[in-house]
Amino acid sequence: MNQPKVFCIGFHKTGTSSLGRALRQLGYRVTGPNDISNPNVAQEVYATAFKLVEEFDAFRDNPWPLLYKELDQRYPGSKFIFTMRPADSWIKSVVVNFGRGVTPMREWIYGVGCPKGNEAIYLERYERHNREVLEHFRGRRDNFLALEITAGEGWEKLCEFLNKTAPDAPFPHVNTAVQRKEHFKKLQDSKSEP
Repeated sequence: MNQPKVFCIGFHKTGTSSLGRALRQLGYRVTGPNDISNPNVAQEVYATAFKLVEEFDAFRDNPWPLLYKELDQRYPGSKFIFTMRPADSWIKSVVVNFGRGVTPMREWIYGVGCPKGNEAIYLERYERHNREVLEHFRGRRDNFLALEITAGEGWEKLCEFLNKTAPDAPFPHVNTAVQRKEHFKKLQDSKSEP
């Protein structure tokens, strides 16, 4: 059976890792993030993305949110899932996770590679993206779903949208602040063992 492609078009730190895991549990071949460290991402993103669309069923994290208009036009009948969260908690998560680290992907998206010290720039871009996505897909409930994973939404909305049966398991929550803190503590503890 040929199922529609599923493009996850919410910015990073909006539940994209959890959504990717959920889609895998539903049987999708998922890719993303892609091309984060490619210094030529701005010039090569479309060629890379269109090649990946032929190989996978579902796409999450970067660069997919930046390509939604082109993907919508090029792949009619696709499904678009827009993960979002409140701007204040989003920027806190972005700063904690990425800090002063710079990637070509973030330079392309925001104009500056690191969020620390550039919070206003990141917030403006995030909020603009959210407005533009909601406007682009207004009234298109058949192929657009807004999903707030960080607010507890999960299998029910996702499976209804994708016409899938929900697994008999909790919705996955991965790459959370608590999980990262526990991982960091384990790393520190292992370094201090004799």
